[in-house]
Amino acid sequence: MHEIGASRFSNTDLPCLWLVMMPVMPSTTAPNAPQTENSPTNPSPPQRTRTYSWQDPLIGAGAVPGLSGLEYLRGMARGEYPPPPIGQTLGFTIGSAEDVQEGQVTFRLRPEEFHYNPIGSVHGGVYATLLDSALGCAIHTMLPAGVGYTTLDLAVKYLRPLRLGMGEVRAAASVISVSRQVATASAQIIDDAGKVYATATTTCLVMRPSRTPQPKASQEKQP
Repeated sequence: MHEIGASRFSNTDLPCLWLVMMPVMPSTTAPNAPQTENSPTNPSPPQRTRTYSWQDPLIGAGAVPGLSGLEYLRGMARGEYPPPPIGQTLGFTIGSAEDVQEGQVTFRLRPEEFHYNPIGSVHGGVYATLLDSALGCAIHTMLPAGVGYTTLDLAVKYLRPLRLGMGEVRAAASVISVSRQVATASAQIIDDAGKVYATATTTCLVMRPSRTPQPKASQEKQP
């Protein structure tokens, strides 16, 4: 939904440079030497697999029009409505109903190997999706029943790499302002020590029901 620029980490990806600078060792096997039973082979690396499940997302979507954003998201956190499948796909969630407050929402994620990019850290798109989810939901908590929203822009600043084994991180979002048509919010990805890994801001379009014009009262003609 959003195009996010590639993240840049200056001093934390040295293993990638080490691979580039490794010298190429000469082969000790003749180019056309036949393979024998005792010839060394290069086994394929072990294959990783991951299986996950999700529920029908239209169940929750059908309940949205009759609930305020705060009621809907707290109900989701309590398990009354299924979470969106993107959460199961990437492995992030709202931890509990306490993570949903008016104007504030927190999502939680544990960096895993399946989040990785080609250079050995969590892909920037995972950051962006996590932040976008928290930001949009924080805005949703401020909207009454029957009022929707959609993202107009998302700006992400990548500050530190997320890696396997570092433990859970949180995307904590807070609303800046909500007007009749536009809402803004900011968020951070932080760890338990308070270290910041990314920041983001968003602007959302608020979609309110159109007002039905009231019929004018008829005026009786005076004789």
